[in-house]
Amino acid sequence: MDLSNNSFSGQIPAAKASHNCSLESLHLAGNGFTGPFPRVLKGCDSLATLDIGSNNFFGAIPPWIGTQVPSLRILSLRSNNFTGVIPVELSRLSKLQLLDLANNRLTGKIPVAFGNLTSMRNPEIVSSTASSLDGSTYQDRIDIIWKGQELIFQRTIRLLTGIDLSGNLLSQCIPDELTNLYGLRFLNLSRNHLSCGIPGDVGSLKNLEFLDLSCNELSGHIPQSISFLSTLSIFNISNNHLSGRIPGGSQMQTLTEPSFYRNNSGLCGFPLADCPTTSPASDEKTGEGEDQWLYYCVTAGVVFGFWLWFGLLFSVETWRCALLFSVDGMQSKIMQKVSHIDQFISKSSNDQYTM
Repeated sequence: MDLSNNSFSGQIPAAKASHNCSLESLHLAGNGFTGPFPRVLKGCDSLATLDIGSNNFFGAIPPWIGTQVPSLRILSLRSNNFTGVIPVELSRLSKLQLLDLANNRLTGKIPVAFGNLTSMRNPEIVSSTASSLDGSTYQDRIDIIWKGQELIFQRTIRLLTGIDLSGNLLSQCIPDELTNLYGLRFLNLSRNHLSCGIPGDVGSLKNLEFLDLSCNELSGHIPQSISFLSTLSIFNISNNHLSGRIPGGSQMQTLTEPSFYRNNSGLCGFPLADCPTTSPASDEKTGEGEDQWLYYCVTAGVVFGFWLWFGLLFSVETWRCALLFSVDGMQSKIMQKVSHIDQFISKSSNDQYTM
């Protein structure tokens, strides 16, 4: 059923008790529908495509989508007013290939369990499930933002594999588990409040063509594994806090748009300015400075150790008495030695005089 791009408004009516849903595809995008997520869709076991984007739906995304609409392959809720966290139950949609929740007001973190989305983890499953039981290929259409442009995809559903969570209020780290989604063709997490760094195993996403992490609060270095993505054609990390050298590699040499790296004050290397080099003179000065610090540290340690020993010695009465007794004993022995030497010298002088 396709009712998209009309002037419908109001809430979706609730289902009757005898409701029997046999929908396979529902397009309501581009209207003026309002209210919470339509409960009439609960129990639509055959629904494969749901696009209710660009409306005025509000409230939380219901967790029951993950269990009561089990056949979903495409779920687009973009450009509404949904709030709250992303339900972790969405990770139970084993056939899900496209998840578009962009431009809402979702908060919290990206569910770690998204790394278990079966069809996104295994590209071969996408191809095998694209055909229905009678051998025909499932066909549909969907509007998505592909590499910065809104496009209408009318190809077979197996060609669509991606996640778009851009334009929300998501925070905390990008889960490392997302790098298990080897079948992803695009990943858009831009315009959120994501922090920490880019996952180190991002190079595992071998089929990735479009990666947008711009306008977040990411820090650290760009992982070297990014250079392993031979199909990557768009890589936007602008407006973050990233630093260090941009990784090299043949594929990275094709990503020459400087604006995709801008407003990361610590980034350097192609296609930005060259990274600063350290001259031998500065290395020598650094070495001299380290030697001076070593000398100061050793001297300070000796002085501190002496005065610590001296202070302990005279603050502990038993130690002080033992020291004074030892000094007296040494003085007595020295005086005895001196006396013996004087007697020896005197005796030698008398013997010489007698001769």
